[in-house]
Order: sequence, then structure tokens, then C-alpha cells
Amino acid sequence: MVMFFLLMFSACGQKDEPVLPVVEEGFVEVTGGRVWYRIIGKEQKGTPLLVLHGGPGVPHDYLEPLEALAGERPVIFYDQLGCGNSDRPGDTSLYSVARYVEELTLVRETLAPGNIHLLGQSWGTMLAVEYLLRNQPGGVKSLTLSAPYLSTALWEADQQDWINQLPEATADTIRACEARSDFDSPAYQEALMVFYNKHVCRMNPWPDCMIRSMEKMGSDVYNYMWGPSEFTMNGSLKNADLTPDLPHLQLPVLFTCGELDEATPETTRFYSSLIPGSKMITITMASHSHHLEKQALYLQTVRGFLAECE
Repeated sequence: MVMFFLLMFSACGQKDEPVLPVVEEGFVEVTGGRVWYRIIGKEQKGTPLLVLHGGPGVPHDYLEPLEALAGERPVIFYDQLGCGNSDRPGDTSLYSVARYVEELTLVRETLAPGNIHLLGQSWGTMLAVEYLLRNQPGGVKSLTLSAPYLSTALWEADQQDWINQLPEATADTIRACEARSDFDSPAYQEALMVFYNKHVCRMNPWPDCMIRSMEKMGSDVYNYMWGPSEFTMNGSLKNADLTPDLPHLQLPVLFTCGELDEATPETTRFYSSLIPGSKMITITMASHSHHLEKQALYLQTVRGFLAECE
């Protein structure tokens, strides 16, 4: 069952004012509760783009620049169960890869049952690939994997390499606090922000959409699936690795990453090498949030890729 409301914006007496896209918001019933969604440009005729946020548990807000693509096609966001505007059940058994794939299946069947383009960012890339591999769905015209996370072991190794390149005192603080699970100390938090400001989001200050995502983050989801910190990955995803199955993907795939991304260019290039015909772009002087930091280039790249795959 879907509960929704429709907002129509139009120019009122001003012929030179642009007509803004139709926006629909509502909820989709899934196992465990309701997930909130937002469709921008529902009236557009292009193949819809369904967007999967990262985290796990970091809601869609920080991906709002993708709304700019609604001039050609509907752009669909939703907050996965446990974060953002969606329900937040206390049952951690609901926070599994299998259930999130089931959730994605229901969201797609409800909101975009025909052809779609699929875009995932960070953890959303793993969710997208899991959905394609487990369900073998028809009608997915393309896959964009931004700042990809497809192997916990490779992710962990890359973060340790980045830590090793921080100023010695900062790196020592992170290692010492991680070793004794002292994640709340001011020294650790200060060191963590040095890392974040280099490899997670290089904008100063962080944009409002990123702040909103952090404020609405689902900590229970993150802690259960990932772990207590960015660098202690002892949650349910600790052994996740999709690299053996990537060659089975048979659709157009675009990888994007930042030069200083937590999803490093080297690892992203390795993922791309496993998928015949896939494309990859590395955005210079950008990080995990390259879609925010180099927004125009990112949107141009994604827009062109989607047009090629229509």
C-alpha cells in the first residue's frame, strides 16, 4: 500500500518563469515498517533514475544534487528502513542485506515497475549489485556505482593506507583510540574530522544537504551492519565481498570516484576491470563526496551515460 501526496508547482502569471517539476512524496509498506520516498520530475518521459543512498543508515539528503537530472527523467529517492524519514524499528534482524534487497524490490515494483536506471553511492553500490545478482531483474538499463564499496576487506585496507598518509600525530591518535575502542574522546573526534575533511567531504563548510543526512542518520543500522566507527568494521558486513561475482553483471556500468576518495581510484579500477565494457571516471581533487565537490562534472558525466543507455 502506498500513501502519498502530490505537489504541483507552476508559473503563476509569469510566462518567463520556468515550470518546476512535479514532486511526489509518500511511503511504501515494506517488511518491518514504512520507507519514505520522493520522486522529482514524475511527469518526465525519460527512463526513471532510482537512487540508493549509502551508510548504511545515511539517508538520501546528501544526494540531492541528482535532482538536477529531473529535467529529463523522474529521479526517485528513498530512505532505507531505519534512517531518515523512514520508520526506525528496534529489531536489528531487519537490518540485513537480504531484507534491504527485498525492500528495494518492493520500492521499485511500487514506484517504477518498468525500465529504470539504477545509481548507488557507497553502501548503495553494494545494495544495487546485490539486487542485480540475487534477483536478476529485467528492465535495468544501466548501473552507476559512485564511490563504490563492494568489498569490506579492500575498503578496510584502503582506509589504513589513507590513515598512514595523515600527519603522524593524527594517525597515531586514530590508531590508539581505535585500539582501545575509545570512539568518543575529543582527541579521536578531532583526528577523525581531519580524515573526513580530506577523504569524505572536502567542502568547507559541509553543505546543508550533507549536514541533514548526518542529523537524520540511522545509528542503529550503521552500528549493526558496519561497526562502531569508520575504521572498526565488525558488523554484519565484515565479510562482504562481491568481487567474485562482478563478472556476472551484464549491463552498462559506470564507476565514479574521487582522486582522494575512501573508495580509492586503484580499488575502483580493479572493480571496473572485472566487468566487461564498464566505464570509469576519476574526479581530481575530490573525495567520497565528489558528487557534491565537483557537482557540474559529476552531473554531466552521469547525464551523458544515462543518455547513451536509453
